[in-house]
Amino acid sequence: MPSHVDVQKILHSGAELTDRALERLLPPPDAMPSSIHRAMRHSTFAGGKRLRPVLCMESARTFSTRGELPEGIEDLAAALEMLHTYSLVHDDLPALDNDDLRRGKPTCHVVFGEAIAILCGDALQTQAYQTLAGLRCPATATVAILGEISRATGTVEGMIGGQVMDLESEHLTPTAELVSAIHKAKTGALITASVATGGIYAGGDADAVKHLRVFGQYAGLAFQIVDDVLDVTESSEHLGKTAGKDTATVKATWPAVYGVDQSLKDARGLIDAAFTELDGFGAAAEPLKAVALYLVERKH
Repeated sequence: MPSHVDVQKILHSGAELTDRALERLLPPPDAMPSSIHRAMRHSTFAGGKRLRPVLCMESARTFSTRGELPEGIEDLAAALEMLHTYSLVHDDLPALDNDDLRRGKPTCHVVFGEAIAILCGDALQTQAYQTLAGLRCPATATVAILGEISRATGTVEGMIGGQVMDLESEHLTPTAELVSAIHKAKTGALITASVATGGIYAGGDADAVKHLRVFGQYAGLAFQIVDDVLDVTESSEHLGKTAGKDTATVKATWPAVYGVDQSLKDARGLIDAAFTELDGFGAAAEPLKAVALYLVERKH
């Protein structure tokens, strides 16, 4: 248990570093055409916790002898946040989850209209890959990172495929196999890629990255299980998004299959399993463990 680690300090400093990179990398709001750039910034700077960037950075930190972040890691972190934000913009559209609240603010399509919201998601994805192409790491690492992230956001066991399964499962009786497949793809894949690419960027060897990837898979699934629980136990005001939508649309969620109590036990068990994957990293992995523990102990 990484109890001596100040996780709030890690989260705050990681979010701050990511936001500075995003401010630099995203087109300014007055650049033509300004509507799309304002929409990109509206969604990106809507108050997210930057968990994927933080996981990426703390994964990279495990390879530092002095506990410092490798130079330029914030650009990789920012690209991951752009990809995550693009997925949220599209998820909120009327044709998908149809939500008008995200991170406590009106969703992109509510403010800018559906057409700009669709293009905003497209633009954030394009900007992310432009950023990844210019990472300050060896070319072989850049190629590996691009491969890792493109698979995680794709259709086969990736984010888009998970979204499709999620859409097509609405109003059907959820099964354990279906819920697991959706969660591992829709949410877990990008979290896994965030952890793995942090290790790749920092120069980790194949065996180390393999352990980080498995850690990310466990942590990503635990994160989504807790998200499912919060949807049925917390208010919209507390969550910053519309609560209860999963139940209303008969979404395939962990609590729908296992109940709330067992879901929380499962999430904690997954984090314990994730921790074992970091045994070979020693004390250097304590901050990463602390962030993973936060994923299952958070209340929003």
